[in-house]
Amino acid sequence: MKIFDAHFHIIDFNYPIIENNGYTPPEFTTENYCSFATKHNIVGGTIVSGSFQAFDQSYLKDSLTKLGSNYFGVASIPYDISDEVLESLNGHNVVAVRFNLKRGGSETVEHLEYLSNKLFERLGWYTELYVDSNDLKELKNPLSKLKRFSIDHLGLSKSGLKELYYWVERGTKVKATGFGRVDFDPIAVMKQIHRINPNALMFGTDVPSTRAKVPFSENHISLIRDNFNQNDQKRIFYQNALEWYQK
Repeated sequence: MKIFDAHFHIIDFNYPIIENNGYTPPEFTTENYCSFATKHNIVGGTIVSGSFQAFDQSYLKDSLTKLGSNYFGVASIPYDISDEVLESLNGHNVVAVRFNLKRGGSETVEHLEYLSNKLFERLGWYTELYVDSNDLKELKNPLSKLKRFSIDHLGLSKSGLKELYYWVERGTKVKATGFGRVDFDPIAVMKQIHRINPNALMFGTDVPSTRAKVPFSENHISLIRDNFNQNDQKRIFYQNALEWYQK
């Protein structure tokens, strides 16, 4: 089964790396990723900007140039970004903006509605949220005003799953990523999400698994293979994400 890797990071020390909450990540270059991708039949994917890269997206443009047209970018950008910089990112296959509401290093929630809808209307970009599902209830009002968004890492917390399912029912995508970050059985939650909306789940490796208690392993792929039929695997591993990113 081929895989579209909907969530991974490139960490290149030739570009600015900013310590975040006392953490500096290990290097993980495009060359490292290409070797990894070959081993796992990965045929495309999405580079997601991390908190440790803040608003400097020069690494992202370089990485997307090296990886080619099957790869897309999710950028961390300020609400007052210039049109020139925005057009440059768009020309490099960046298709989304990320709000890291858990760790920072991105624009703040105060600018969520303005920036998200501006980018959607102008360029067709969607919004990606790194957010704990426990916080979704208090964010219901601003999120209801967004055109298109996804949620990372299955929402992270068991106690907020009810709110996560609320958004799945309304067409929100959820990344089946970061199994070593969540406090619940990922398969049980994935099955429930899939029952609600079979187009919702998008698998990603989350490599190099920065700060995850349990890093990515082949077992994460096996969990899906062992618990979903072939048609469902196709959606989770490849089809849902490809349709989402190819705007």
